[in-house]
Amino acid sequence: MTTTALTARTVTVGVGALSFDDVVAVARHDSHVELAADALTEVRRSRSVVEALADDDQPHYGVSTGFGALATRHIPVELRAQLQRSLVRSHAAGSGPEVEREVVRALMLLRISTLATGRTGIREETLLTYLATLNAGITPVVHEYGSLGCSGDLAPLSHCALALMGEGVVRDASGERMPTAQAYAAAGITPVELREKEGLALINGTDGMLGQLVLAITDLRRLLTVADITAAMSVEGQLGTDDVFQADLHDLRPQPGQALSAKNLRSLMRDSGIRESHRDPQACTRVQDAYSLRCSPQVAGAVRDTVEYAARVAGYELASAVDNPVVTLDGRVESNGNFHGAPVAYVLDFLAIVAADLASISERRTDRFLDASRNHGLNAFLADDPGVDSGHMIAQYTQAAIVSELKRLAAPASVDSIPSSAMQEDHVSMGWSAARKLRRSVDGLTRVLAVELLTAARALELRAPLEPAPATAAVVRALREAGAPAPGPDRFLAPEIETAVQLVASGAVVAAAESVTGPLS
Repeated sequence: MTTTALTARTVTVGVGALSFDDVVAVARHDSHVELAADALTEVRRSRSVVEALADDDQPHYGVSTGFGALATRHIPVELRAQLQRSLVRSHAAGSGPEVEREVVRALMLLRISTLATGRTGIREETLLTYLATLNAGITPVVHEYGSLGCSGDLAPLSHCALALMGEGVVRDASGERMPTAQAYAAAGITPVELREKEGLALINGTDGMLGQLVLAITDLRRLLTVADITAAMSVEGQLGTDDVFQADLHDLRPQPGQALSAKNLRSLMRDSGIRESHRDPQACTRVQDAYSLRCSPQVAGAVRDTVEYAARVAGYELASAVDNPVVTLDGRVESNGNFHGAPVAYVLDFLAIVAADLASISERRTDRFLDASRNHGLNAFLADDPGVDSGHMIAQYTQAAIVSELKRLAAPASVDSIPSSAMQEDHVSMGWSAARKLRRSVDGLTRVLAVELLTAARALELRAPLEPAPATAAVVRALREAGAPAPGPDRFLAPEIETAVQLVASGAVVAAAESVTGPLS
């Protein structure tokens, strides 16, 4: 979906699961959020269940008891409002760098979506204040560290809950950092006085890790198409063959992602003059291309399938109402373990693994361009005057450094668990940590593909007068029109890499290729 379409949409919560586009539209494009017509009816109904327990002498977790290992403490009626305030204040204990605005907005939307289901026992005024905060563009300051991915993303969600109380620090719609009370006054929002169960309802969810998963999947789907484009450019530029991408060969191994990637490569290399120049087997003595060229659909295809598995898990989570305790459809208030982030944590780790491997094969294709013994007639390092010029030598170093970092980030977070809350919470998912490192992995993959794009484009132009395929030529043209110069003597290379990074991240590379091929898979 285009940015314009995402920006224009209104997202409705309280009726079915949110879509990926809904999350992206709100997180990145400030789309307006509204409640479904009958959402408040269910919210009021479940709130009445909680209020019926408010004055009960029997202990009810989250209503009249402490939390975690302190759940055995029975809280008297007169202290129960203070209990909720104290919960939020004490749990807003994050530390470290500030988390990105889009992540916090995704987190807020997903918590609002759960509150709007009526399964949490929240009051309507609290829900409406949360909604008003999001729509006003007010973003609580959330920190890097503080969530173990179990009992919910406690610290990140608590910083948002603190804002609803008129406390803490936020950024307004223009990005200015200020006390919440100041931002609320400017926006005409009245803080809420939390009541029974509301503190827990605001902080007990997987919203932070889920929001980051949705954003990462959105980015990876685009990057997978870019990876097919850069692979096609590399195969073409290194005088490789597209015969290995024929459909019947891939039908022999019916992995769905592999077939889609091979189909893209066929479309991208169609009508390549460079490829035609060495189609005669007597003129071309190579029997097979290197794995990084020949096996690109197998690797990118496996990444595709992993991403789509992660998307299914995210879809299940988007349809969930995660809280503890919950108000069931038949009016019971029940403790549960649905806040445990294991399902989300695992796929976040899976995606870091495949991002590292997709970057690794991209770097190997780039390296082949630079070695005069393997690049089939091009100058060493694609330099204008090798020795005087270094060409793309250090661009590949940059790639290699990023790939090495991605391999470190591929070490799973979800295999770790540090017991907390006096051993009451004795097994945690570390899903938030998995999400944070995946964001760095996606950024690194973007940069690795950008360097391959820049290098392959240079090689294709150095094959002149042979003409590349119309689709890959369109990508080279988009790169040049964006300001990355044609081959020549050495110049300041970092800005060219950043130009390529922006083209990859924005979708412009895909758009350029699709202007010739039509929609790619």
